[in-house]
Amino acid sequence: MRSGTEPQSNCKCQSMDMETLPARLFGELEDFINRLPCKEGHLVTVLHKAQHLFGYLPREVQQFVADRMGVSLAKVYGVVSFYTFFTMVPKGKHPISVCMGTACFVKGADKLVNALKECLALEVGQVTTDGKFSLDVLRCIGACALAPVIMVNGKVYANVTPDQIKTILEEYQ
Repeated sequence: MRSGTEPQSNCKCQSMDMETLPARLFGELEDFINRLPCKEGHLVTVLHKAQHLFGYLPREVQQFVADRMGVSLAKVYGVVSFYTFFTMVPKGKHPISVCMGTACFVKGADKLVNALKECLALEVGQVTTDGKFSLDVLRCIGACALAPVIMVNGKVYANVTPDQIKTILEEYQ
């Protein structure tokens, strides 16, 4: 879950500069922005593309987007920090999200979180030491009839029980 505050300056992602992030990705993002019919109203679209390219939205990427879109860094940060889909910290190769919406929670989503924490030896918001998995929770993914659900790499797993967690994770080993 999002804390609503910008990462501290001692955060690993905060100390990066554009030289440590792949220049080709900045070029690809700039090409994407330049192909937009107009920039107004497309900030979220550009941020989705940026996160797809970089895997997360560190300050340097946010500044790049702000500069190319002609908006303030504060506006970009406001959007990034408001929407839980966006992240300012790196994710694992296989990001896992557990829906904690009402239907999923009532049907045991908290037990899924606990099973994932135990299997992966990490807490919510962390990445495994090998960088393979990260674990997050979401408010709702809109699949209430399938509750409880988890997503791995964007693939939705429905009616999940704690006993199924190991089998699901094995698909990504």
